[in-house]
Amino acid sequence: GLPPWATVTRKRLAHIERVAGLVDGWARAMRIPDEDRNRWVRAAWLHDAMRDAPIEELAEWAEDPHSPRAILHGPAAAARAAAQGEPDEELLNAVRYHSVGHPDFGPAGRAVYCADYLDPGRKLHTPEMAVLIERYPVDPGGVLFTVAKRRVAHLIESGWPILEPTYRFWNRLTLADGSLPS
Repeated sequence: GLPPWATVTRKRLAHIERVAGLVDGWARAMRIPDEDRNRWVRAAWLHDAMRDAPIEELAEWAEDPHSPRAILHGPAAAARAAAQGEPDEELLNAVRYHSVGHPDFGPAGRAVYCADYLDPGRKLHTPEMAVLIERYPVDPGGVLFTVAKRRVAHLIESGWPILEPTYRFWNRLTLADGSLPS
């Protein structure tokens, strides 16, 4: 569940619960070992743990307090979890970069990145997204590519900057040989 320092609204808590449920279900369907499945689920519980915190608190904990407000919560939650003794760097990176992607994501990061976007409770959820949810356990790389492509396209269409971790993540996914991380 959520750590005691989490700052979330009821609506945000419902989102976090759905994301944790997705990654847990995917990990079980993929027969991921319990230790790794637990990492995925812990990352999901932490990913938005500071989403509704005041901007001053986010800036205090985030590595780059000048980042856009919409993405400060991941780095802030990762820093807060690390300060509380969380030693798992893969988990911390999953939390830190869940909104923007990262080229060095491990399986937990890839799962949380996709589940956050595919949350069936979001207003913009589509039947196409439901298909991606079902497909993740058998084609995590393909679903990851589709989600990343949609997220990058949204950034471009919105006129927002593409941050360094995001374009490095996208470039990693689109290697010249067409391979995707598994």
